[in-house]
Amino acid sequence: MRRFRVWKKAERVWTFVVSKVNLAVDDQGGIALINSTPYNNCNSIATNSAPSHGELTALFSGDANPYPEHQIGPTIHDYILIHTVFAGEGYYELAGKRYTCSAGDTFVIFPGALITYIADPINPWQYAWAGIGGHAALSVLAALGITQEQPIVHSPRYRKLKVLYARLRQSLMTYTHPALANLESSGILRLLLHELGQANAQHIAQGSAPLSDIERQVDQAIRWMSLQFYQAISVEHMAKSLGYHRTHLSKMFKRKTGKSPMQYLLAIRMEKAQELLLSTSLTIDEIASSVGYQDSLYFSKQFRQWCGLSPTGYRKFKLEELQHG
Repeated sequence: MRRFRVWKKAERVWTFVVSKVNLAVDDQGGIALINSTPYNNCNSIATNSAPSHGELTALFSGDANPYPEHQIGPTIHDYILIHTVFAGEGYYELAGKRYTCSAGDTFVIFPGALITYIADPINPWQYAWAGIGGHAALSVLAALGITQEQPIVHSPRYRKLKVLYARLRQSLMTYTHPALANLESSGILRLLLHELGQANAQHIAQGSAPLSDIERQVDQAIRWMSLQFYQAISVEHMAKSLGYHRTHLSKMFKRKTGKSPMQYLLAIRMEKAQELLLSTSLTIDEIASSVGYQDSLYFSKQFRQWCGLSPTGYRKFKLEELQHG
């Protein structure tokens, strides 16, 4: 007889005694009747009582020391389920292939995929797991090189993963404010996936040739201007903020874009101003301030030079154009 503690959505803890022969807790937090095969020695399970509907969310997490030959499947799930092995061995079957997993290996179960996993009969594995939801979950895994064709990740630093799984379970046990628990657990899940991504770096597609140092410097400057265009910006200030010499940055920028940094910044500001003129009812003074100009008259002069119309004239012309098809 074994005593289990299971954390569920009702925001309390059940402690109950079960026979390892005919009743147990499965990896998803449910109670399962079984036959004569020894089942899973489950240590703890924590579920998310307020899962978000965003791009990535932790649904539940647990850890276990399965009995020899403990088997789950054949079965399918409608969510992603990851297991990381910390000791012992077991076998994961997916799409007709069998993978032997031991300490440091993470195997990933994909929605709709028929899978089976079995503890070794002599040296059964010990593992932790996490259920993952969210509309971007599959694309996040794919970006990390984790697919149904490559469902195993070996992590030399698996002790750090063990700590993250424990933190994930702990965060899900916070019942006072479920929304905060969801937020914290989602952040920990991202750290866990980051660790798996680092371990799987050799399988992450580059997508394109690596950028040269010059290209990286210019791209960083462009991103900086795209985020800070509403601030008072000078080439000197930008170069200092990015850690480059003013002359070097200007030269490299012109070589790649065909424009000086200030010409490029002007284009960003004017395009944003055009967007605000058509999508908001902000005054010209408010739009000028929103795109980095404290002097609205100077802004209007720059805008007229840019597109041939004053800001007011541009707004009127474009809105009439839209109204008449």
